[in-house]
Amino acid sequence: MTDGPAHAPDPAHAVLDRLAEETADRVIGWRRHLHRHPELSNREEQTARLVAGHLRDLGLDEVRTNIAGHGVVGVLRGTAGGGGGRVAALRADTDALPVKDLCGADFASEVVDAAYPGGPFPVSHACGHDCHTAMLMGAATVLAGVRDRLPGTVLFVFQPAEEGPPVTETGGALAMVEAGAFADPVPTMAFGMHVTPYPKGYVGYRVGNQYGASVLVRITITGHQVHGSTPWQGVDPMPAAGAVLTGIGQLYRQVSAFDPVTVTIGHVEDVGRFNVIGQTVTLWGTVRCAVESDMAQVRERLRRLAEHSAAAYGATAEVEYLQPVPPVRNTGPWVAAALPTLRRVAGEERVAETGATLGYDDVSELVSRFGGLYVMLGVQDATLDADGRPVPEEGGRGLVTNHNPGFYADDDTLVTGVRLHAHVAYDHLTGALLPEP
Repeated sequence: MTDGPAHAPDPAHAVLDRLAEETADRVIGWRRHLHRHPELSNREEQTARLVAGHLRDLGLDEVRTNIAGHGVVGVLRGTAGGGGGRVAALRADTDALPVKDLCGADFASEVVDAAYPGGPFPVSHACGHDCHTAMLMGAATVLAGVRDRLPGTVLFVFQPAEEGPPVTETGGALAMVEAGAFADPVPTMAFGMHVTPYPKGYVGYRVGNQYGASVLVRITITGHQVHGSTPWQGVDPMPAAGAVLTGIGQLYRQVSAFDPVTVTIGHVEDVGRFNVIGQTVTLWGTVRCAVESDMAQVRERLRRLAEHSAAAYGATAEVEYLQPVPPVRNTGPWVAAALPTLRRVAGEERVAETGATLGYDDVSELVSRFGGLYVMLGVQDATLDADGRPVPEEGGRGLVTNHNPGFYADDDTLVTGVRLHAHVAYDHLTGALLPEP
């Protein structure tokens, strides 16, 4: 796509790069520490303490803590003057996943959270949020070192519960918004990135929906409990659950074939034992839509499928939709404005347009409110094929997707993320990264 307006070289960019290189070893150290000590959504207490302590050591103007749980916001007010009151919000997510760590690194997690609802769970940063947190801590170090060159304000936003809090709790980006984290000052752009199985140091961007719309679904199927030897005396909810699971595979045929949709049941709970037909079976899953307007009809069709399938077996079904997240949408003007910055940092040949995915990220709550964009940062042993798709690099560690127990990220790539945060913030405050009206 067309870039934004060209700008003369700014000597501050070289200073940002030098400071980023100087903090690279510390960023790697933070990342490895966080990886070894992960915490689940809404339990990021030690992570928040580490972050807040570092931001205070930098002498920021404010370090706000305990926002929507364990959220942290550092406020750095530049002293260069001018800038039109612009405010760049740089965001990192801090929570880990209930996934065993099989990445093979010597700093792999051995943490088990026995108290988490539904646990005990092994805990790991199988999505790369340890990288996100460490990179933003590095960017805070860099930008605090050039306060006198900043004609505006930077917010360093460390957000808990991106993966979704327990269903009985609130949390995440929307909770931070509702807690007033962005009321004073109000951002004039938000920026974030996600590490991904893409060639190391490459930056992927997309105009339109980078990530899809998402909602958590809980389907509770209720029968009538009875001994396993006399099923005719009760109502078995298991066959109804099986019918729902099978029927979900046909939902995609009920929406446009040109709009990707997926419904996944990732967890099944029952109440009983081997010789008891239980009273209830609960299906937990997620609905993803590339086009947000499809979400309402997919939800309705899933509700109808569950209720009617249960009724066919003499059971009932209750369908609940929880924790909705809007899609991450990058607009053309913001992407055009950012491309010169992205290419300066990563290199012309390392910035590539990517396809859409059905992942979700609640950074969408910030980008949709304040403008800005969200990009992908490659951290694995990969190259791009002729169609621009990542393929494993010969002799490398392969491609391992986020949320897989073997997910890995290259430490040496983290400094690129530090530079991205720093350059985007600086360029926005100085007026070089602004969408054309």
